[in-house]
Amino acid sequence: MRTPDYPSQDSDKWAQVDAWFSERLAPEETALQSALANNAGQGLPAHDVSALQGKMLSIFIQMSRAVRVLEIGTLGGYSTIWMARALPPHGSITTIEFNTHHAEVASQNIEKAGLAERVTLHRGAAIDILPMLDAPFDLIFIDADKVNNPLYLEWAIRLSKPGTVIIGDNTVRGGHIIDADSNDPNVTGLRKFVDMISEDERLEATAVQTVGEKGWDGFVVAIIK
Repeated sequence: MRTPDYPSQDSDKWAQVDAWFSERLAPEETALQSALANNAGQGLPAHDVSALQGKMLSIFIQMSRAVRVLEIGTLGGYSTIWMARALPPHGSITTIEFNTHHAEVASQNIEKAGLAERVTLHRGAAIDILPMLDAPFDLIFIDADKVNNPLYLEWAIRLSKPGTVIIGDNTVRGGHIIDADSNDPNVTGLRKFVDMISEDERLEATAVQTVGEKGWDGFVVAIIK
């Protein structure tokens, strides 16, 4: 059981409920279990989405009938595998990871999952790579450094089309998102990210708070009108 990012007195119960639902609705097959084990073995932080959240991303892909997916922030490729497996046979996912070691581990996991032909992994800073990508994408998952979320949002919109789904992870941060006086650059970056979405007439969006094995956090989900 992972240590929650934002724990509370109910964290154990939340994790037990997550485990109960995961066992029934989002069982991790060998490739996913192997990816998490490899991540842990090679010292990656346990910041991956949960199994239920990975399944949610895969369902979003199927609901939106996405063919081209962009992921900003690969880590060890656990979420990448969930999404890549949900794509149609002709689908593809482009994922970007800044940390060289994380990218190497992700590459191992994606290869072992048999998804290397479906996934293009870019190593480097997203701000350098995003301008080189061909638009449009059907779904964009933003899960990298929160300080740069406003910049990632700008590029996500540029790389979108009407109907593109944009998902931002870790947007509640244990409730700190509502702290207007926060000195945490991650919080200030996320607050600007949300404000930009709320003020952009091209976007329709909502937020979903989550509790579970990762503690108290959440997602912002937007669609290009």
